[in-house]
Amino acid sequence: MPAQSQQPRNPTRAVPVGRTTIGGGHPIAVQSMCATKTWDVEATVRQIDDLVRAGADLVRIAVDSSRDTAALPAIRDRVAANLSVDLQENYRLAAEVAPHVDKIRYNPGHLYHHEKSKPARDKVAFLAEVADKHDCALRVGVNCGSIDPAKAGQFGGDSVAEMVASALEHCAMLDDLGFRRYVVSLKDSDPAKVVDANRRFAAGRPDVPLPLGVTEAGLPPDGVIKTRIAFEQLVSRGIGDTIRVSLTLPNDRKGDEVIAGRQILDDIAQGRFRSVPENFGKKLNVISCPSCSRVENEAFVDLAEKVRDLASYARDHAVTIAVMGCRVNGPGETDDADLGLWCAPTHVNLKRKADTIGTFGYDEVLPRLKLELDRILAEKRA
Repeated sequence: MPAQSQQPRNPTRAVPVGRTTIGGGHPIAVQSMCATKTWDVEATVRQIDDLVRAGADLVRIAVDSSRDTAALPAIRDRVAANLSVDLQENYRLAAEVAPHVDKIRYNPGHLYHHEKSKPARDKVAFLAEVADKHDCALRVGVNCGSIDPAKAGQFGGDSVAEMVASALEHCAMLDDLGFRRYVVSLKDSDPAKVVDANRRFAAGRPDVPLPLGVTEAGLPPDGVIKTRIAFEQLVSRGIGDTIRVSLTLPNDRKGDEVIAGRQILDDIAQGRFRSVPENFGKKLNVISCPSCSRVENEAFVDLAEKVRDLASYARDHAVTIAVMGCRVNGPGETDDADLGLWCAPTHVNLKRKADTIGTFGYDEVLPRLKLELDRILAEKRA
């Protein structure tokens, strides 16, 4: 794998994650996430091994059910990879998964789903206690589409400020609890917001290691370009300690995320930067979440490709179409798009901004999408 040159780095503390260390001057780690169902041990083990062969330093898996939790011991026994687990609504699953992984990722915006009357600090204290007991690191994962409701609207529509405030609040909670083995990620589907959020956070907390990524970057090659834009601007400033290129890909090509990440880091190290067109973001923008184990119908990947092809006639218009593959990110992260497709197991919820137009079968939604896109283009010309 390509060697990294001595880029200037923020003086973050070192956070051990299994046999890899994030921050503290260590090489920028590259990670990816399994797209298999975690309860399918054979498929998940096979994909973890594939990602490691592609060069992944860390592999993330999602736990969303008792079946997923029950599969973890067998997965852990069969792989040597550094494993991170992605918790969503049920933070208490941490106690069951921590013995089998090296890092636990939680989203501050999802802590309120369970035990709504319990203060967030108590839930964070539980997570920190579990992580400390089982020799795990924590990742505070702040996403644009799932901001802590208590932060929403506090900053006059500045979504980046909401993300940074949430991240800083959780850092303060963990610091007060005496837990220091944590990293923070601030992700958005807009590369400019990713750059802005991470620069703001790093200015206030240069000691905290930062995983970088453009969430829902979409299909290659556009998804790689969006990610490269953010990484070039951040890594060259010394910001970023581990990266993930989040692409919409079929299961057998997930290793392409790792390869793309290594190539971007090598290009930055060698001074091979790509210019950013001035009109980037002022044309058609199709975003789609990375294929991961939370996707509820694998037809989502094929649909994302068809949406990109169908909408190509609008390439010169500033329209954003979002294709989301699960109930965790689907509802919230389609709200800001001109048109959003939130893909459920058997149907697709078609939205215009936050308003739902209707639900359609996977084989029925494209004609209606084109109709709505034509309406938007007509409104822009009017």
